[in-house]
Amino acid sequence: MSTSDREPAGWKRLVTMTVGRAPDASSIAAYSEFMPPPRFGRTSSGLIGENPFDEADPWGWYVTEHEEADELQPGLEQVAHQVLGVLARLVRGAPAHGFSRSKLQDNPYWPPELELAARAGALAREKLVVVMPLALARTQDDKGRIRWTLFGGSEQGPARPFWRSFWESPGRERPASEALDFFARLLASTSGATACPASGLRRAGLRILPQGDLPAPLAWTEGPRPSWVRPFLLDEGGSLDDVRHLLSFRPFGLLPEAIRSAYLAGALHLIPSPVGLIPWGERDYLRFQAELPLAMQVPLLNLVARREGAGGLRVPQSGWLHEPRPGRTDPGDRHGPLRNTYIRTHRSARSRRDETSEPLVSVREDRMAHVLFGTSEREMGLYGKPMARNVQLWTEDGHLLLDGPRADRAEIEHAAAALTTGGLFGYRFQFPAMQVGDHEVYWHRPLVACLSPQDDRATVVPGAPLGSLTAYRAHRPGPTEAIELWPRLRRREPYVATVELFRRPDDPRSQQTARDCRKLLDARATLGTRLPVSFARRLLSESGPETLDIWLDALPAHAGDPERGRRLAEELRRGLADEGAPRPGSLTFARTACRAFEVRYWRTIAALAGGRFPNRNTADCARDPATQAALSHHGRDLEALGDHLLTLHRKAIAASGMSGRALAGDFPFHWRTDFDLGWSDGWLTSQGARPRERDLLVVIPGRDRRRAVIMADHYDTAYMEDRYHRDGVRLAAPGADDNTSATAALLMAAPVLLEMSRQGRLGCDVWLVHLTGEEFPADSLGARHLAARLVAGDLKARASGGRGRDLSGVRVEGIFVLDMVAHENARRRGVFQIAPGVGAGALRLALEAHRAVEAWNALATGWDRHPARRAARPRRGGRSDLPSIARHPRMIGEVRPHDDPHSTLYNTDAQIFSDAGIPAVLFMEDYDINRRGYHDSQDTMAGINLAYGAALVAIAIEAVARVAVGPSHAP
Repeated sequence: MSTSDREPAGWKRLVTMTVGRAPDASSIAAYSEFMPPPRFGRTSSGLIGENPFDEADPWGWYVTEHEEADELQPGLEQVAHQVLGVLARLVRGAPAHGFSRSKLQDNPYWPPELELAARAGALAREKLVVVMPLALARTQDDKGRIRWTLFGGSEQGPARPFWRSFWESPGRERPASEALDFFARLLASTSGATACPASGLRRAGLRILPQGDLPAPLAWTEGPRPSWVRPFLLDEGGSLDDVRHLLSFRPFGLLPEAIRSAYLAGALHLIPSPVGLIPWGERDYLRFQAELPLAMQVPLLNLVARREGAGGLRVPQSGWLHEPRPGRTDPGDRHGPLRNTYIRTHRSARSRRDETSEPLVSVREDRMAHVLFGTSEREMGLYGKPMARNVQLWTEDGHLLLDGPRADRAEIEHAAAALTTGGLFGYRFQFPAMQVGDHEVYWHRPLVACLSPQDDRATVVPGAPLGSLTAYRAHRPGPTEAIELWPRLRRREPYVATVELFRRPDDPRSQQTARDCRKLLDARATLGTRLPVSFARRLLSESGPETLDIWLDALPAHAGDPERGRRLAEELRRGLADEGAPRPGSLTFARTACRAFEVRYWRTIAALAGGRFPNRNTADCARDPATQAALSHHGRDLEALGDHLLTLHRKAIAASGMSGRALAGDFPFHWRTDFDLGWSDGWLTSQGARPRERDLLVVIPGRDRRRAVIMADHYDTAYMEDRYHRDGVRLAAPGADDNTSATAALLMAAPVLLEMSRQGRLGCDVWLVHLTGEEFPADSLGARHLAARLVAGDLKARASGGRGRDLSGVRVEGIFVLDMVAHENARRRGVFQIAPGVGAGALRLALEAHRAVEAWNALATGWDRHPARRAARPRRGGRSDLPSIARHPRMIGEVRPHDDPHSTLYNTDAQIFSDAGIPAVLFMEDYDINRRGYHDSQDTMAGINLAYGAALVAIAIEAVARVAVGPSHAP
């Protein structure tokens, strides 16, 4: 058999497996209803997510130095501090929060003799060394951040992940020296003495006792042990005379009597400490595995508090909730911890993406039953849809009630009904683990820690074994058909330098410098080429016109080691390419950089945001009496607005002479949810047989009809927060900026791009797409439908007269999403964000957008020589009448990659397309989360800055045109 005929191995096998395609748009769920998993590797829509793989290493999962330094190491310390604090109380005979009676009862790792010894103070000398394999995976939070997350203890048991650490692929061991060096550090950490040499470990009294076969219900296996173990093995009945440290994962009650006696007498140190193995002997969860295969993750998770802030590990909330019922108002103390409330976070919150809000503080801390299943307008508020799809729930006697990530509507309704009858229920929030193909992947990483002999504080032992990763079928995780991988810590000197040289947690400037260095390095690696100097400048957090050289010159002075800082600056310079002066040519500015364009843009926004279409939230109209009394008229206006927009587009098509060639139509679909939103007329009407929701589409043909680039907005508006908080009513905002400013942009783009099409200048099709239902509670409804259809390859449009147009054979090469593009931040004039999603395709789109900005700024000086512009006064915002002519603003398009703290990609439809693997870029103003005029009654023409908005829209049209004509035809 040739090499090419062999079955792929390791991660290569994962990426070749088919990703399931759901038949409807519900396969891409709303963020407020279900946080989807981050995806890695190649799927049906292309390369998705960051790539943790190396083509030459089929068994490796590469972890970057930034993940290790910023998340994993701080996270291990955070878990060690909490877990060892609980264990220390237990071995000293004190009550331990998180270890209820059910966890200790009949637990083979904590038999009665240990319990009695702890109460008697006989374990006071316990050094409390833990070797606890954690189940980790990357998840996505509601701000679009991909976070390493603690799922709990490893479901593979306490021993196997530790021993798998000493392999690097099936049948191939890691160097024995690594293991022996680790044990030398471990013994030094527990004793406080100088590390003994690895060659002296046996003389220091280290021995290893195999776990052996375990009785039911324990089913843990150790797996194969590496060959270096043999000299350290202790015979089952061997002498303990020269044994001081015994490594064994065998339950304490099954150890030979001589070993138990020596330990209780303080003559023998057990590694790991027996108390650290308790989570893997909890009988209720051992039984529960039959219904929930990863149930053994939960006992350890219960010991760690919820954590959502930046840095460290994300920790979902877990525990027990109690719903009183007749005859039982007290939950008792058999289970624990009791966590009966939850603080909801959401992507529309007025909080910065990078804020570390720990502990979580909110005025909206709700009962768990409401958080999971509440659908009334009062329970949901403005942004709080039920979270049952992101929770696993079970009964007091250990039977699965709901596996949210895999549940259907009937199962959710059954679980909700069970809670209404009252009782005690166990739960954990479950944000799906990272996926490759149709497998979800968990990292079983040992936490090796102890109490410091000097100050009795938790200390993580450095250089501990890294464990292994296991990929399970996503629809039914468990050991069947599991595929194993091994972690590799990637160390690339430039990246290492950004971690080590600027690690000053109390210095925001240092942290910002590290992020900027990483952005430059990542952008170069992603594009696979040197970065244009002007593009690199816009990647910096503070990207003034002349800052890059100054910033690079100053880098060594800000570094902890100036010489390494100098080398890093040189590496960054080598990654730059000087393109010379900006090329002033353009494809579209002759039509857009003029007063007529500005006037039409202003009047278009004013006409659409005026009052003709006031009820423009997808849920309109809310049926509560307060809202009904406040409505100017009853009935949703999205249908009429959609018809109006299509009429305007058809007029533009006819005026350009493109009738019969260009298409104006829509994509009709249903609004389906996991829950009844009976308070919403919009939702109720959409449950009928005919699909009511629709995205609007204009297809402008190019020479290659098999490819397309999309320019998109959303044409619905949000509910006004100020009216809701004052009067309790749900009224749609006027939406001049959010998002009529972008809807008008597509209307302005149509004649320009239609003329280019008529002249045969477009290399591929351009689609103008007005997306529906971006705002809550629909929550990117139109984007989810379109993305699902693009991934499934079955997109069909409806044209005038009900005719269909099959677009399933068209490959979308990128999408530019415009959301809030006409309100200028007065503190940062001319600044807007170009926010690419994940991947090289998105970054290439951002580069074309940047070149459009450069062309605008290069040409603006010439445009301003016109007498009317030259005499114009400085522009001002805050007026509702048509502003007078002003000079063209010099625009600063800050390039904010998907993981930039200031990117707001996550808060828009663009995130949906990026998640689906479609290259996406967001055009958005310099988003000010605290200003008036965002999601409120003040989002009117008074907040529109015409010169700024018209310039941003002109740049967006130019960027779309550049991508559509192709690099060889762009200026």
